[in-house]
Amino acid sequence: MRIVVVGASGNVGTAVLRRVDAEPGVDAVTGVARRVPPPSAGAPYDRVDWLAVDVAEPASVDALADAFAGAAAVIHLAWQIQPSHDQQRLHRTNVTGTGHVAEATVRAAVPALVVASSVGAYAPGPKDRTVSEEWPVTGVPTSTYSRDKAEVEALLDRVEREHPGLRVVRLRPALTFQRAAASEIARLFIGPLAPLTLLRYRRVPLLPGGPALRVQAVHADDVAEAYIRAALSDVRGPFNIAADPILDAASLGPMLRGRAVPVPPALLRTGAALSWRARLQPVEPGWIDLATSCPLLDTARATRELGWRPRTDARDAFLELVTGMADSAGAATAPLRPRPRATARLVAMLAGRLPGHGDPY
Repeated sequence: MRIVVVGASGNVGTAVLRRVDAEPGVDAVTGVARRVPPPSAGAPYDRVDWLAVDVAEPASVDALADAFAGAAAVIHLAWQIQPSHDQQRLHRTNVTGTGHVAEATVRAAVPALVVASSVGAYAPGPKDRTVSEEWPVTGVPTSTYSRDKAEVEALLDRVEREHPGLRVVRLRPALTFQRAAASEIARLFIGPLAPLTLLRYRRVPLLPGGPALRVQAVHADDVAEAYIRAALSDVRGPFNIAADPILDAASLGPMLRGRAVPVPPALLRTGAALSWRARLQPVEPGWIDLATSCPLLDTARATRELGWRPRTDARDAFLELVTGMADSAGAATAPLRPRPRATARLVAMLAGRLPGHGDPY
């Protein structure tokens, strides 16, 4: 059996490649990425047949259909978060690109398409209880990421209606962490100016808190387990994927030796907006809206129908990420490359590589 992983060189893609190595029913994997790993990358990239394709390009459909032919399932993970100041480019990769993957899957008569959706696809929801997959997936209007995820969900609805023989699955995971993704996450969400090496002392004196600042997380290896189970089973539809406990300032404070300080979401949004417009950090203010309004996820369906349970709790996944950021950890792919030293980051900014602009890979 062969599966295809689109976006196989990133955070979740790398975890999926690790997981599929242990799956006896899969004897071949095709990895698709805009920039494929070098031959020297080592495990888990060295046991994959790689294809370099930009899914945003119209010509990608033909190349993808050829690569998908004969596969048992396509797992589509490719997604672009930066450059945040070029929303049209993000839409081309995220929404148009997903359409190209779906079209190629249909053309190649692949029986299953498993797509990376997100908690970010949901409409604003509660922070004091969890919601099932029935919660509306209309997104948070002020978040580019959320709007694109919601549009992809609508696109997949159309694919299901028009091609009922295709088994379509969407996973909606919470924040997904692992050590190898530490530098990528820092690059996408924090930017070059933060002195992350100070995290090795694991001390953040003040942590923004409040009833709206409650989120969930999950380890990338646990997300990968869900993808493989979804690809190789007969399930359809959406699945929430998250681990306990809920993360907030109170739960993270002891880990980081910090004190929770109530901060109004409007103040956080203003700070994000000013620093983003000043090109000091890469996160558009819509991410604050998404963090403070996305619902908490009930994972009962994944447990019941996939037999899925997380092996790593959310606090340990977060701590692994923090330790990785302190160590500038990464992997041998373009998205996961280790964070360069401070002088190199400063030189890049002076040369015009500003947060939220250009190609982060």
